[in-house]
Amino acid sequence: MAVHLGPFVFHTYGLGLAITFLFAYRYLGRRLRAHGYPDGWLTSTAVWVVVAALVGARVVHVVANLGAYTGDPIQVFEVWKGGLASFGGLLFGVPTGFVLARRRCPEIPGRRLADLVAPVLLAGWALGRLLGPQLMYAGGGHPTHLWLGMYYAGQVGPRLPVPIFQSLMTFAVLLVAWRVEAFTARRGGPDGLVMAVAAGFWGVNRFIEEHFWLSYPGHAGAVAVQAAGLAFAFAGFATAGALLLRHRRRAEAHDPVPAEAPAET
Repeated sequence: MAVHLGPFVFHTYGLGLAITFLFAYRYLGRRLRAHGYPDGWLTSTAVWVVVAALVGARVVHVVANLGAYTGDPIQVFEVWKGGLASFGGLLFGVPTGFVLARRRCPEIPGRRLADLVAPVLLAGWALGRLLGPQLMYAGGGHPTHLWLGMYYAGQVGPRLPVPIFQSLMTFAVLLVAWRVEAFTARRGGPDGLVMAVAAGFWGVNRFIEEHFWLSYPGHAGAVAVQAAGLAFAFAGFATAGALLLRHRRRAEAHDPVPAEAPAET
């Protein structure tokens, strides 16, 4: 879908991404200030993160769907038509953000920053699904005759509204992340736990979405997304378990259970 304003053409997909990035930037700045950290370094860092995320998302999508671009290579640069891989955006964008944050705001520990960023990524993803794929060309999932089917430009017949499913499922993970964050604040839990749990559940979501609603048998890109989703889930939950176990051992070492007094005779 495109909006025409005189000689200018604005694609809703691009506008949706811009709104999503702006929201994530504002939300992260608010979280940094609420936890007592400066946010003056965030503006310039956010620009590089956005660039890295877009490049990474496009590169991974093109590589996974190389056959669709070999006939007309110029389409590789037509990002406004869609075609961004979420894992590619994370692969390029998140490390860029952490490297720059460490240089420009070293007082924030890495795992602490990860916990501050996790809800921002989830909220941005939930919003981005509605403002991006839901409005773009061929944004639906498998054909369906269910009452919830929707029509998408470039696709024949009603389709599963996968972007809406993705948004709702990610919002559910966001609620879990907020609960974990409240738990760690109340109990003094380990840094990094919020990000680990968020990554685990988000990986499960990506596998479910791609396997049941989006994938086509034998498609290399779909198989790669499912494998990456399972890898995220395993890494996230394994890290969460390791963090909790280490935290428990440290707590027991600093506050050992007192021995029972000998019985009186």
